[in-house]
Amino acid sequence: MQPQLPIDVDPNTGVWTTDALPMLYVPRHFFTNNHTAVEEALGRDAYAEILYKAGYKSAYHWCDKEAKQHGLTGMAVFEHYLTRLSQRGWGIFTIVESDPSTSHARIELHNSSFVLAQPGKQGKLCYMFAGWFAGAMDWVNDTAAPEAKKGPRSHSIETQCAAEGHDHCVFEVSPLAS
Repeated sequence: MQPQLPIDVDPNTGVWTTDALPMLYVPRHFFTNNHTAVEEALGRDAYAEILYKAGYKSAYHWCDKEAKQHGLTGMAVFEHYLTRLSQRGWGIFTIVESDPSTSHARIELHNSSFVLAQPGKQGKLCYMFAGWFAGAMDWVNDTAAPEAKKGPRSHSIETQCAAEGHDHCVFEVSPLAS
């Protein structure tokens, strides 16, 4: 994959933008060190819940902005989201199956930044991404044409991580339990 991100830097403010959204550019070790420090301070479960909600909200917002910026709709926005995440160094994301009408998707992640930055650490290290996929799926359903069958609210979990000895990570999006 050739990263072809349009990065614009405002000469007056130093603010970086891609697709008209302000961006931050930091080394992977910096982000991961901060991530693991907060995880240790709060505990994994509490931190995962915070990240899920924040990631969901951010993905939903991103999809809305990018759809307008590029004239995209439906799953094309979700696919564009994963392309941009892949181009930004988080890993290589691929939708292997999806059905928005039932709020189902399976996403594979190869070369996760969390796994690569923590060699030898075991477990599900990539849980931060889970809320992102539910937020993107719910955006797809919330913005579907009125005549389209819309799926229920969704939830996403990491079901497999490369840090558990697998070749790649897997995330499952499914309907939110009532």
